[in-house]
Amino acid sequence: MSGPSLPPTAAFMPHDGQAVCHGSDGYGTAGGRARTFLWRPEWLAAEKASVAADPAKAAALRRAADAALRRGPYSVTDKTKTPASGDTHDYYSIGPYWWPDKTRPGGEPYIRRDGRINPERGTEAFDLTRFQALSDDVRVLALAYHYLGDRKYADHAAKLLRVWFVDPETRMNPNYDYAQAIPGRTAGRAEGVIDASRYVPVVEGIGLIGPANVLSKHDHAAIEGWFRQFVTWMATSASGRTERNKKNNHAIYYDMLLTQFALFADMDAVARHVAADFPRRRLATQIDTEGKMPEELTRTRSWHYAHWALTAALEEATLAECVGVDLWSWRAKDGRGLADALEWLAPYQGNVADWPYKDIDIADPARAGRVAREGREPFRLAAWGYRDARWEALADKEPVAISVNDDYWLPPFEAEE
Repeated sequence: MSGPSLPPTAAFMPHDGQAVCHGSDGYGTAGGRARTFLWRPEWLAAEKASVAADPAKAAALRRAADAALRRGPYSVTDKTKTPASGDTHDYYSIGPYWWPDKTRPGGEPYIRRDGRINPERGTEAFDLTRFQALSDDVRVLALAYHYLGDRKYADHAAKLLRVWFVDPETRMNPNYDYAQAIPGRTAGRAEGVIDASRYVPVVEGIGLIGPANVLSKHDHAAIEGWFRQFVTWMATSASGRTERNKKNNHAIYYDMLLTQFALFADMDAVARHVAADFPRRRLATQIDTEGKMPEELTRTRSWHYAHWALTAALEEATLAECVGVDLWSWRAKDGRGLADALEWLAPYQGNVADWPYKDIDIADPARAGRVAREGREPFRLAAWGYRDARWEALADKEPVAISVNDDYWLPPFEAEE
């Protein structure tokens, strides 16, 4: 990936006592050989201790991991529809908010209903459901291995990974050319790149099962090679370039995903370039002087998008630490920064009913748990990034049961005595 010379950045200064991420090596040394990039060793150690001290929590994790042992493996070649390429190895999904037009024969071209997810997207005709299952299962199996020490969980995670990334008969091609297609309109869209967010816990999970040696050198090389090709596709394809130039959450996720995948694929220079350019391209353009993210507040699911976009920005700040870029303290000339977006959201944490923007999820009791989880995520990340227990206290104002299939079990941040 080429680009202008990198602007000078202040070296990231880790907080006292906090492990340091070292480029594509991640937290490998500090994390007991677990090569992670987003999952800090302190999080993992605290949660492992919590699981060991709580038999009920350990049992819940074991039940979830045992269930995952009975599922999979998953392959993109299992879908019942074929993308326009004619190759079932190409990932294929349809846009979430696009529905058949009942006034037209066959329903095509599909029409958009913002915020209303077409259930067809989750059928066996497409790849999203099995991709989500891969992400969920690798995550819970990796956590179970790391916390409970049972190798069978790592073994099964490795099997899932080989089928999806390595085996020539079943592996996915490293592109998203046919992601979020719209029947009757387009064979694939740039917006489909964001489907790849489901790889985030997969990459971290690979790091957690590393000490089990269940993946051979060939497996590791093949998986890293897959991500290297995918990074190249993101940087050079028409879909990738279009997504990079968006002005909303898609662009933030593009940068965060490209940074994590580049780190995993041993492409540190790419990761540093994206992280160093993030303030100019994203923070300065997407956070206004009040701390709002205006593009996200126009949506029918404004709560979701405001928190989701900020979560990705905070994850990018976490990843940027790995390449010596400090996004936590970055400020625009007028003083704007990440903390302002947190401050703007803070009064609504625990007070969802006061949210002044349109959001169809808030009015739906069936989505109350999801709304609460989304409200917690940015504040928990901020607590560790800023080493500030105030953000953790805000996260806990939104009570919700955290399941083993959430992104990861984040232990509470505790201020030092």
